[in-house]
Amino acid sequence: MPIGFRLRDLPFAALPGWAEDRHGEAMTAFLLSAARMIDEPPRTRALGVDGAALVRIARAALEAAPFDDRSARAFFEARFRPMAVEPAEGTPFLTGYFEPEVDGSRVPSARFTVPLYRRPDDLVDIRDHNRPPGLDPAFAFARSSPDGIVPYHDRAAIEDGVLAGRGLELVYLEDPVEAYFIHVQGSARIRLADSGTLRVTYDGKAGWPYTSIGRLLVERGVAPAAEMTADRLIAWLKADPARGRALMRENRSYIFFRETPDLDPGLGAVAAAGVQITPGRSLAVDRLLHTFGTPIYLDADLPLGSDGALTPFRRLMMAQDTGSAIVGPARGDVFVGCGADAGRRAGLIRHAPRAFVLLVPKE
Repeated sequence: MPIGFRLRDLPFAALPGWAEDRHGEAMTAFLLSAARMIDEPPRTRALGVDGAALVRIARAALEAAPFDDRSARAFFEARFRPMAVEPAEGTPFLTGYFEPEVDGSRVPSARFTVPLYRRPDDLVDIRDHNRPPGLDPAFAFARSSPDGIVPYHDRAAIEDGVLAGRGLELVYLEDPVEAYFIHVQGSARIRLADSGTLRVTYDGKAGWPYTSIGRLLVERGVAPAAEMTADRLIAWLKADPARGRALMRENRSYIFFRETPDLDPGLGAVAAAGVQITPGRSLAVDRLLHTFGTPIYLDADLPLGSDGALTPFRRLMMAQDTGSAIVGPARGDVFVGCGADAGRRAGLIRHAPRAFVLLVPKE
């Protein structure tokens, strides 16, 4: 077992709220992963959840569908065993994320000046076989150049126009702060004045490590960590645009996007696991530790009420996404939904769950 955590067996009866969860909803999210697993089996990651065993369970679930709450619960209990993740250091921690919805245009104008870029053709995925000596081990992407593979342009260089004139502009937005948070969330719905809604999702990044600008403000004494919500951060960035621009550039990471047509409007973007994510059922996890498609049960109190009040959140989630800031065996990012209200609620989530429990295949 890798150093840094242990897994502790639990009975289903020991999971608070398990019997009351809507297991049919969880199964609907699992079936999305199941269909994907058949075509592209997930890799077994460091926590040891067996990708091949998940594929066998996925095939059985697809054959047994449809499910109601009762039959879905019976299926999960028959095929999986709960194992609580206990980090060696720190505690489990949850945040929230969402799919922004903003106005935009396919062509620039006086109003829409901030581009989201397509993936450049000189951006290359870095693996062990092509990693040049001296490249930071944290870099998963870099630039192919006449001199070989080198670090890609960072946020400041791209915002200053190093990619201009290459036809990479996918869509233009009005507000650089909105664009920044679309980078953080990794997807968006763009309302186009003349042609409906354009949905975009992550298609690679410049490679530079992600830096939390909210954490930078906390370290600089702007606000205590407990008060540094997304709303407060946005207000700080917009209060002085030049100051805000400088802070955003301290996060050198830069995201590229692709258009994703023909998606189910009731679901989120196509995420890292290759499926559309489900509000309140999809969880972003550390992809180096977790096997995509793993069911994960959470027991927490989260500020998801209309007034931001803490409410019990005891439900079965699916490991279907990841993120640069999601690091650790019991670190999760809850997909809340789409639009401004989902963004407000997601921005309030910074809470330690009482339990972070993997459902591990019995096979």
